[in-house]
Amino acid sequence: MSEKDIIICRCNDVTQKEIEDLIDQGITDIEEIKRLTRIGMGPCQGRTCIPLVMGIIARKTGKKIEEIPVPATRVPTRPVPMGVLAGAMNNEE
Repeated sequence: MSEKDIIICRCNDVTQKEIEDLIDQGITDIEEIKRLTRIGMGPCQGRTCIPLVMGIIARKTGKKIEEIPVPATRVPTRPVPMGVLAGAMNNEE
């Protein structure tokens, strides 16, 4: 399996090669990578792909993971049924 085949974001089908190409172009800000590729915007809200992308950035730039700012989270951070938000659901699921 080559790096072009390794899926980093399963929700949006973003590959390791796509991430590395952006970093090679000088784009190392995870927020910018997020806007360009939509990583972290799928149903998992980045629980899988954000740590992987942070690791790739660290490896390619020589930074420590702790030096890479975590992207801003937006609510809901976990999928929530619309009925909960509307107040229509009760405890009898």
